[in-house]
Amino acid sequence: MATRMLRRGLPRVPGGEPWPPADAVAVDAAAAEPEAGAAPEPVAHAVTPAAVAAVDTGVTTGAVDPARADAPAPPTEAASPATSGALRIRRGLPRVSGGEPWPPSQTPAALAAAAPAPHTTTAEPAAEAASPVSTAMATAPEAAAASTAPSSAVAEPEAQPAAAGGVRRGLPRVVGGDPWPPADTVPLVRTAAGSALLEPVASESTPAAAVEATAVETPAAAATAVAVAGSAPAIADVSTPLPWTRTVWNGRAPRHILAAPAPATVRRRPTWTQAIGVLFGAAALGVLAGAAIAFVRTLLSFPFMQDFLAAFPGEYEPAIAVEPGFSPWIGWQHFFNMFLMVLIIRSGLQVRTEKRPTVFWTPRGNPKGKISLNLWFHQSLDILWLVNGVIFVVLLFVTGHWVRIVPTSWEVFPNALSAALQYVSFDWPHENGWNNYNSLQQLAYFATVFIAAPLAAITGFRMSGLWPKKAEKLSKAYPVEWARALHFPIMLYFVAFIIAHVALVMLTGFLRNLNHMFAAQDAVTWTGFWVFVLSLVVIAIAWVAARPLVLAPIAKAFGKVSGR
Repeated sequence: MATRMLRRGLPRVPGGEPWPPADAVAVDAAAAEPEAGAAPEPVAHAVTPAAVAAVDTGVTTGAVDPARADAPAPPTEAASPATSGALRIRRGLPRVSGGEPWPPSQTPAALAAAAPAPHTTTAEPAAEAASPVSTAMATAPEAAAASTAPSSAVAEPEAQPAAAGGVRRGLPRVVGGDPWPPADTVPLVRTAAGSALLEPVASESTPAAAVEATAVETPAAAATAVAVAGSAPAIADVSTPLPWTRTVWNGRAPRHILAAPAPATVRRRPTWTQAIGVLFGAAALGVLAGAAIAFVRTLLSFPFMQDFLAAFPGEYEPAIAVEPGFSPWIGWQHFFNMFLMVLIIRSGLQVRTEKRPTVFWTPRGNPKGKISLNLWFHQSLDILWLVNGVIFVVLLFVTGHWVRIVPTSWEVFPNALSAALQYVSFDWPHENGWNNYNSLQQLAYFATVFIAAPLAAITGFRMSGLWPKKAEKLSKAYPVEWARALHFPIMLYFVAFIIAHVALVMLTGFLRNLNHMFAAQDAVTWTGFWVFVLSLVVIAIAWVAARPLVLAPIAKAFGKVSGR
């Protein structure tokens, strides 16, 4: 006898004993091996509880020996506890509140039909251990007929649920409803496997009454075998959905789910309302511009304004005489300034809009000074622009041409107002740029060279890595927030200045002005124009080449270039 202890878990009720109960199950060691000559044939037995339980297991011998048929049946009282212990069903939570655990305690074990039946043992040594529990004790037809009625009466309640549907039913779909699926649901099984399992084997020596009793118990045993057999799984029909009662409906939230954000690389097209708004805005600006021109023209037609224009024509003679014309170095400085300003504005906008850089530059000897490659390019252009500006200012004062852009009289302000009114009225003031700028041009150049450029350099230096980190008092006196607040508006001023400057060059003598700037001559020829076109080609090439593939090799000469 080998004793196997069951693993016990939590109690079923508060304060109760661990489940299952602490009783040992006696298992015969020889019963672990299935009977070699056994065949799945359920046969009815005598009218005893142990025999009824043995019938439900569905394991019998295929033939009955005549010599053994006359032998008395072994005592079933000793085998009954072992059999009931081996066939104990694990019971779970109740199906209804306050009910008993499920399944009921009278339900036979479903897995007993698939597992080999253990041999019954008795306390007497003379009992035959090799005889299976469910061996049919074939006797006279009268005895078989007598055992058929009780056996059928006992097996009928257990076989009825399986024979009715053969489907395991679970919890109801709605509160207070029937278990699911309905009781009339029939599973689909394989024909070959099902026929092999459902067909009982009748021995020639088996009496007719025993065969009839077996046929009564066949549906329950066959349903149990089909549910457990691995070779014949139940195949449900999934072509049509199961009927169900809807208990949940869509709320308000699913109808207002925001659409997935468009990728950053995809440009959003303006809507019709936005396009119409832009058109109306442009039309409104055109109307305002026309009204301003008409108003200024009307204002300048008055006698007092005519006297004002005569007194202040728009320019004044400088206090210091200056040589007329432009030196060639001014043309080169103008080209370098234009080239660097375009790239500085482009790289600055990239730095401002860049959220996740992919390429970085690290200076030698300072691993903490790691910045993005676009920021390194922007700061490098700033340094070149500052060097070009310093050279321009030095040459400007050395040659004496500073008088052209630095006001030397208070008359500059009324003359600047007079020039502005003449520009707005489209009655251009007299252009004499080869010798002297008008007062409005002089103030604009002075503000750009001596105010806007230094402010751009100071604010950029404060935001760069060149700013001393240990200068706490200086950093407190000049916070970086001030620099950020001023740097971008200064860039906008440069953009506005460039637009106005190019527009006036084109509207006040295009070829002559281009010759002044790029050919250093006061003539109406195409020389300055072609030089200007060549400079635009160079700027366009630099614009296209300003990308990591080209910038990385240059940046490696001054530090370490790395990726994310």
